[in-house]
Parts: sequence; C-alpha cells; structure tokens
Amino acid sequence: MNTQEKQYCMMRIRSHYPKFRGKEQVIADYILNNPQKIVHSTINQVADDLGVADSTVFRFCQRIGFKGYQAMKIALATEIVEPIQDIHENIMEHDNEKTVAEKVFRSNMKTLEDTLRVLDEPSFKQTVQAILGARKVELYGSGGSNVIAMDAYHKFIRTGISVSVQSDTHMQLMSASQLTSDDVAIIISHTGASKDMMHVLEVVQDNGVKTIGITNFAKSPLSQKVDIPLYTVSEETDYRSEALASRIAQLAMIDAIYVNVLMAKKEHGKEALQKVRKAISVKRV
Repeated sequence: MNTQEKQYCMMRIRSHYPKFRGKEQVIADYILNNPQKIVHSTINQVADDLGVADSTVFRFCQRIGFKGYQAMKIALATEIVEPIQDIHENIMEHDNEKTVAEKVFRSNMKTLEDTLRVLDEPSFKQTVQAILGARKVELYGSGGSNVIAMDAYHKFIRTGISVSVQSDTHMQLMSASQLTSDDVAIIISHTGASKDMMHVLEVVQDNGVKTIGITNFAKSPLSQKVDIPLYTVSEETDYRSEALASRIAQLAMIDAIYVNVLMAKKEHGKEALQKVRKAISVKRV
C-alpha cells in the first residue's frame, strides 16, 4: 500500500461523494459513519448489512482508487489508528512569534496540497470552458467568501470578460434575477449551506444560468445542486477556523481558473490585460 492510499481513504470518499448515486452513496455513508466497524468486518458482512451484493461493495472500493475491499480496509484502519494531522499546526502558548508564523505557513501549504489532491480535472476544465463561453460572469459570496468573490472580480476584469460582483445580499438577488442561460454564476461558500447563497442559487437556476460552486469537499446543499462543484480542503484548529484556512485554497482555486482563462483567450486576453495596466498606470508615482 502506498502513502497516498494509507492517508487518504476517507478524503477520497468525501471528494467523490457528489458523484455517487444510489447504492454507491449508501456504501459511502456506511463507511463514513462506521469506520471502526468496517475495519473489523468482511466484505460479506458489509454487503449483508446494506442489502447489496459483494461485487457492488468491491466495485465501490475500486471506484475510489483501491484494488479491492481489503486494500481499502487496511487504508481505513491506518487512518483511524494514525489520524491525518499536521504537527506544524499544533500551536502552543509558549511558541514564539517565528514558530507560530512557521506553523501557520505550513498549515496553509497543507491546505493547498490537500485541495490539489481532490481537484477533479473534468470539473475544472468545465469551469474554464463555461467562463470562456459566458456572456457575463457574476460572482457571489457571503461574509468572508464575499472577500474571495471580490478578489475573483479583481482578477477576471483583466480578462476582458464581462464580470460583476455585489456585496449587499439584496443587490445579489437583484443581479441574480437578471442573469440568463447565456451567463455563469460562481457561488463561493465554505460550508455550502449559507442561506443567502442558496437563495441566490435558486434564483439563477430558475433563469437557467450555468452554476459553479466553490465549497468545502464535504457533502453540502450547494455542492449537490450546482452544475459544476469545485472543492477545497481545510482543517479547523484551536487558533483558526476551518473557514479561515479554506480562504487560501479558495484564492488559489480562483487564481488557477483565471490563469487558464487568460491563456485560452490568447491575444484577446493579452490586449485586455494591457488595457487594464495602461488605465491604472496613472495611479503610480
């Protein structure tokens, strides 16, 4: 068993979860809710508990990247006995300023690495293509996620694409009501359960708007309902919330989309970028 199999069994299940259907979702829920029981059960016992065939459980294990049930069970056992932890994140009260800074930096690095591991290539490609083909791109976020939406606006306005962002929740709903099936809405929410963002989603979907969601990889209402879900991975600690840690991954995700879009636009992208640079050059001394 390689290191990736050893450490990322439950992460794989969570990252694949939105794509599971029917019996696959039942098996995923069973494993996530009963990891200790799985470790001490045979494939026959699991199949009997769920009322499915052994082959269904076996195919599920292969679906998430393992050779079979036994390989998945060993990986899960190791993960339970040795939980995934970033020792650099264990900030102590006696740590000096430099040590705290190092631990925060390393935690951010881990957040980026974990997010990259669960990045779904087809979904990411669909995101880039959707933005390139849109008449207009509208960005939505609430609270801390609105800061990310503003950063995304700051980037995408350089591409020549028609892009907009609103901070006020009423204005967000008003702008959402004016989008059409030719447009794209990018909704950013770490929890994927923000009432404001779910209201926006309802409005844009009523208009047939293509929707992209950037959220944490755990199952959420947003990830289940958008056309294209993109996931970030972050962990909560004593000194930093999970949502705060996810900010780094969200920014990186936006950066990656922006660069891909700008590259795809080729000369048109370069021209748009030059226009922005020329316009703001008067602000420099």
